Amino acid sequence: MWQASRDEGTIERIEPRRNLFYRRDEIRTKSFAANLDQVLILIAAEPAFSNDQLARALIAAEAEGIKPLIALNKSDLTEPFARAWQWLAPYRDMGYHVLPVALKHTANAREQALFDLLQNKTTLVLGPSGAGKSTLINRLVPGAAVLTGELSQALRSGKHTTTSTTWYWIDAAKTTALIDSPGFQEFGLHHIDAMRLARYMPDLAAHADGCKFYNCTHLHEPGCSVIAALRSESQPGTISAERYRIYAELFAELSQSKY
Repeated sequence: MWQASRDEGTIERIEPRRNLFYRRDEIRTKSFAANLDQVLILIAAEPAFSNDQLARALIAAEAEGIKPLIALNKSDLTEPFARAWQWLAPYRDMGYHVLPVALKHTANAREQALFDLLQNKTTLVLGPSGAGKSTLINRLVPGAAVLTGELSQALRSGKHTTTSTTWYWIDAAKTTALIDSPGFQEFGLHHIDAMRLARYMPDLAAHADGCKFYNCTHLHEPGCSVIAALRSESQPGTISAERYRIYAELFAELSQSKY
C-alpha cells in the first residue's frame, strides 16, 4: 500500500502474498511474479522444447498451488507439431489443459479457446525463447511493440528478445492481465523438498499413497506403488518411463542440494 507525498511517497504496509512463482538454483532465487491466478507455459513445435524444463515449471506451479496451462504453438508445422503433440500425451493424461495454437496466423477456434481461458485472470506467460510469448502479447495488447525476433536457424533456438518482466492489461476495465517474462535456459527447483517431489507430479502422486513405507523414495523400496505403476505402463493411469526418469534425476539433484 503506497501513500503519495508530493514528488515522493512512502510504503504504508505490505500485504501478504497468496502465492509466489519462482525458481531457485544453488546460488540465487529468481522470482517471476506473485498473486497469480494461473501460469501459461507456452512451448512450440519448433524449436523443440525441453521435456525436463516443462516438468520443472509445472512442479514449481504445483508447489505454489497455481493452476498451469500448456499451449503448444506452431500447429501449422504439421510434422514437428505431430511429434510434439505426441510427447505431450502424458501431460494430457494427467489432466493438464493442453491447447494447440498457431499464434502467427489469423485467430480461429483454437486460439480463441486460449484467449477465453485468460479472461478475468492474472496470468504469467512462461516459456523458452522462440516459443511465441512476444507474439502472443502483440496479439492481445495492440501497441505493446514487443520485439518478436526471428529464430536462429543455425542453433535451432530462439534469440532472447525479452529482458525484463512486464505487466500488460488486456482490457480497458483492467480485469485481465498478462505478465510477460524473459525466456530461461535453466529452471532450478532447489526450494523443493526431495521427499515431497512426487506430490507435485500428478502421475506419481496418484500412486504415492499406496506405497508400503510412509517415507518411500519411489526409487528402490519393496512394495512401492509408483514403481509398480511404472512397470505396468501399458495400462491406463500409469507412469511413463520418461516421466519417471525426470523424477529420479530431480530427486537426486534435490537430495544433493541439501548438503
